[in-house]
This record gives sequence, structure tokens and C-alpha cells, in this order.
Amino acid sequence: MSEQNFSKLLAPLDLGFTTLKNRVLMGSMHTGLEEHPDGTKRMAAFFGDRAKGGCGLIVTGGYGPTERGATHPDTKMIETAEDIAKHRIITDEVHKYDSKICMQILHTGRYAFNGSPIAPSAIQAPINMLKPEACTVEMIEEEICGFVDLALKAQEANYDGVEVMGSEGYFINQFTALRTNQRDDEWGGAYENRIKLGVDVVRRIREAAGEKFIIIFRLSMMDLVEGGSSFEEVVQFGQAIEKAGATIINTGIGWHEARIPTIQTKVPRAAFTWVTAKYKEHFNIPVITSNRINTPEVAEEVLQNGDADMISMARPFLADADFVNKAAEGRSDEINTCIGCNQACLDHIFSGKMTSCLVNPRACFETEINIIPTKTVKKIAVVGAGPAGLSASTALAEAGHEVTLFDGESGIGGQFNIAKQVPGKEEFEETIRYFGRQLELTGVTVKLNTRISANELNNSDFDEVVIATGINPRMPPIEGVDHAKVLNYIDVLKHKKAVGKKVAVIGAGGIGFDVSEYLVHSGEATSQNIAAYMKEWGVDMTLKARAGIEGVKAEVSAPAREVYLLQRKDTKVGAGLGKTTGWIHRAGLKSKKVKMLSSCEYHKIDDAGLHVSIAGEKQILDVDNVIICAGQDPARELIEGLNKPYHLIGGADVAAELDAKRAIKQGLVLATQL
Repeated sequence: MSEQNFSKLLAPLDLGFTTLKNRVLMGSMHTGLEEHPDGTKRMAAFFGDRAKGGCGLIVTGGYGPTERGATHPDTKMIETAEDIAKHRIITDEVHKYDSKICMQILHTGRYAFNGSPIAPSAIQAPINMLKPEACTVEMIEEEICGFVDLALKAQEANYDGVEVMGSEGYFINQFTALRTNQRDDEWGGAYENRIKLGVDVVRRIREAAGEKFIIIFRLSMMDLVEGGSSFEEVVQFGQAIEKAGATIINTGIGWHEARIPTIQTKVPRAAFTWVTAKYKEHFNIPVITSNRINTPEVAEEVLQNGDADMISMARPFLADADFVNKAAEGRSDEINTCIGCNQACLDHIFSGKMTSCLVNPRACFETEINIIPTKTVKKIAVVGAGPAGLSASTALAEAGHEVTLFDGESGIGGQFNIAKQVPGKEEFEETIRYFGRQLELTGVTVKLNTRISANELNNSDFDEVVIATGINPRMPPIEGVDHAKVLNYIDVLKHKKAVGKKVAVIGAGGIGFDVSEYLVHSGEATSQNIAAYMKEWGVDMTLKARAGIEGVKAEVSAPAREVYLLQRKDTKVGAGLGKTTGWIHRAGLKSKKVKMLSSCEYHKIDDAGLHVSIAGEKQILDVDNVIICAGQDPARELIEGLNKPYHLIGGADVAAELDAKRAIKQGLVLATQL
């Protein structure tokens, strides 16, 4: 039981015409439910669970105010009385629990994939293949009317307010920055003209919706791109937004095209609340801070420091709907913590798939995946306490089965114990901690340091066996692969075998990148050092540099080793990494001078080093060690001679790539089926 007192986090926030029951905002996330045929019912279940879980204020995923402002051609518009009625299903469910909900109005501008994007000027975004059309004055008026119209429809659907998206490099933000606004009319040039769009949108929503309607404005406090706004300009904009009638200002950090990580697991917790703190003193209305705040302890500390009036957390509510209630009841040790991996949330939505969560596969599937108490109690053995086995055993026990979990190691976690060794992936420890607590709460019998055999299982009284034994690293058929200088990734990350100063890593998938990241760091624990992080990525913490970055040189510590990262394929090294995180891993290794080479053919390993051909050219890499990260095979030795009914999950089922997202979901889904 946690003894932490969350007095600030759980304190009400008086907005004058209404009061929020606590200082927790569930930040906006587009999930894909918005476009689903049964989307409003599923969103009612999704948001309803979070309201029931104690969240004070919820913001929906972004809705386009007009067709040309919508994200993509399939974006669900809110146009008819029937659309409005469907949204009342969502607001009614949230209001049952004394929580409030705002609809986000998101105009994507030049970021839109709707086929005909518009922007202040016809300047193409580096993350969009389409060049936008520059808005005419008439078009700007149409878009403003779209914002107001959608706000009124949201009000009719009983939303408590709206959030106007003015950050992240979207339409309103595109008007504020010289980078994207090169107009010479009343909507461009002087800063007063460039902020006019955002100010007019807020003013006209306030005039139309009246005083008793929450208007949150998401203000880009640090653009993190060349040609963004200065500190003084952002203050001016925020004050104008306040005067125009905003109720709350929310923090936006970085444009989508910025090359500085702001929310991924590599980013320290609460890394950017110092930015909010610098602006808060200039505003009279409440200010929300955000980015990588994933525990109630961190949230409380931020509020106690006075950095903000309220905390926005988005992905942590995918990970655990009951986040607030668990904190309030002294059960923060039971919270399923967001690890910032992006694998099932942002990577999914940017690939056109439904959002979910690696550590909580029920997220966005509340109407489909549910653990129902079993009518037939079975005795089930789960072999392997990695992510798949932990998920299966806790879910099976929750359903009422008698579960015994076996593992040959001295602790639970499996491959997560390896992952957490990698600098920037320490958060994986949180998932191990969460499942450890769940094992206790659900009453699973845990037998560690126990390698159970097929014969022992056959002679036991278990009804069924779940095999979650993971993988065996694959050793490629290279001459000399048994040489003394050859190690595999488990030798390095788990067994901490000594590694020389010059290293070749064979295999540039996720594991190869992780091993390289581990090797170029000398064990320095800087993952939670915010000042060191900002230096490494070239961010000015005084905010004197325009947009937080102009003219700032990144200061990267020297790599601990010289590393070659090699792959057979002729594609870009790291092409298969996560859609929203791959560029970060590549940039991090590049800054540490890792030589990433494709089109590699491996000939042999001997005392001289690794003999290779790179793009057809033979050479010898005179390395001290060669580390093999060339895939893995399912560890299925247990099924030989096993007579009991069994189920394969996780790496024991498919080992093409280590995939905790699939492993945890498989474990949960299996429990709903047995």
C-alpha cells in the first residue's frame, strides 16, 4: 500500500462557473474509435471507464471542424442531429461519474492527409507528401466558422467544453510561425496578425457558446523547429487567448516534424514541466502541463513545485483506466504504468490501425475483451514468467482458475529484464512491478528457480498447460561463430559479459539497436536527468533561443565504444523499427557515432576480426567482439513428450521478432477463451 498523499492532484479546481473534481486531465488521443462504425458506443465504454476510474476532465480525440481541416478522408465529421445524438451516449456515460468531458477541435492544416490540405502559405510539410493550398481570406473565414459550428454542436451533445488545438504544428500553429506563414495580408507579417486566427477562434466560440462552457486552448509553448515562436511571442499569444475568453491553457511541446523526442520512453519523466512553469506566471487562468508524466507521484511533485495547476496524461489512461482511483485509495503500486513505448498507440494510429496499449490490450477494446468469471474452475500450469506468461497467469486467476506459474529464473519478467538494461528503456521495470503485484492480488502460486519438465507436468493434476517459455537466440551459420570473441545479446544484456572497445553487432532489428545503445553508453544513469537530456538534444532551458532550439548546439557525451551495426538487407538500417520511435533510435546512435551499414555479407570470424563484404567490397573489421542479434527461435522443448492439453503464447508461439505487445495480448485473450 502506498502512503503517498496526493493532496494537490486530488484537489478540486474551481473554474468559476463549474468545478473539476481533481487536477487530472485525460489528454486528447486519436484512437481510431472515432471512425469505427460502432465508435460512439465503444467511446462511451472507453471514456466511461476512465471517468469511473476517477479522471476529473477528459478530452476526446481530435475532430475536424471542416472537411479540409480533417486529418484524412475517412475522418468522421459531426454534421447531423443524429451525429449529435450519438455523442450524447458518450457524454451521458462520463457524466454518470461526476467527470467532465471536452471535445477537441483539431484542424490539421498542412499535416492533413485528406487529399486537399490547406495552410497559411503553400509550404509543404516534411511529413506530408502533399503540398497545401494557401488559404484565401474567404477560406480563413470558412475555417473559423467551422470551429465555432463544431463547438456549438459539441455543446448540443452535452460536452462540457472544447479544446482548441493550437499547438503541435497544426493549422493554428502554422499561422503563428514564420516557418509556415509567409503571408503579407492581415493574417501574416507582424506577430499580432499571425496570432489573429487562434484569438478569433477562441473569441468567437466564447461569444457563441456563452460563459458557462469550458474552452481549453492548447498553446505551443516551445515549437522545437526553426522559424518557430519566441518566448515573448508565446506569452503575448497566451495573454491574448486568455483575454479572448479561454478557460484553461494547455501546454503543447514541439511540432510533429520536430526532430527532438518529447513523449517517448527515452524522454525523462516530466521532462518539460519547466517550460509550463516559465509561462504560468504570465497567465491568470489555470495552466495544464504535460508530456511523460506517468505516475501519481510524479504528477503530485509537479503540482507541489508549482509548475502547473493541472496535469495532462494521455497514454497513462490507456495503460490504466483506474489510475486516479488507485492513487486516491493508496493503491498506486497497483497502477499499470505507461512505459512510453508507442508500440500499440501512436504506431498503430499512424499506420491506420486501432489504438490500444502494449501493457493493457483492453484499451479501446472494452466492449470486446472482458474477463468473465469461469463456471468450470481448472488447474492450469503456466510455464514462463515473461510478459506472455504474466499476462496469462494473472488473467486466468482473475477469471477464477487455479494457476501455478513456473519459471527457471530467480525473478519474474523474462525478456523485460533484458530490455530494462537498455538506456532509455528503464520504464520496463514498471511493467514487471505491476505484474508482480497482480500475481499477489489474483492469488497465483509462483514457483521460481523451477524448471519443470514435460514428465512432471504429465504426472501432475494440472488440467491444461500454457507454454510461455519465450525464445532461444539464433546463431547464424557463419564460419567461426563459435570463436571466443563472439557473444549473443543475452550474454551482453543479461549476463553482463565483458565487451571490448571495438564491437560489431550483427543484426539491426530492435535487439541490435538496443544492444548498440547499451554499448555506446558507459552505464551512466542519465535517463531521468532532464538537464542532461536537453543538452543532448540541443534544447535551451532558458528559453532565450527562439522556439527553444535556434542556434543551440547539441552536446553529446563521447561514446563508450566504437560500434558497427550491420544488416544483410540493402534497406535503410532500422527501417523496420516503430513508426514514431525508429527515427529517435537512429538519431541517438548516429550522435554516438555508430556506423550503421547495410548490404553486409558475413564470411568468417577469427582472431583478425569479422570478415565481411559491404555492398560487395571485402573488408575486415578488426573488432574485439562480435555480438549476434540475428533473430531467435521459439523455445518449445517442453512440448516434446507433453501429454496434457497445451497452448503456445508469446515467443514460444512466434519468435520472428520479440513482440511484447502480441505476447501480453495473447495471454489476456487466452484467459477469456479457456
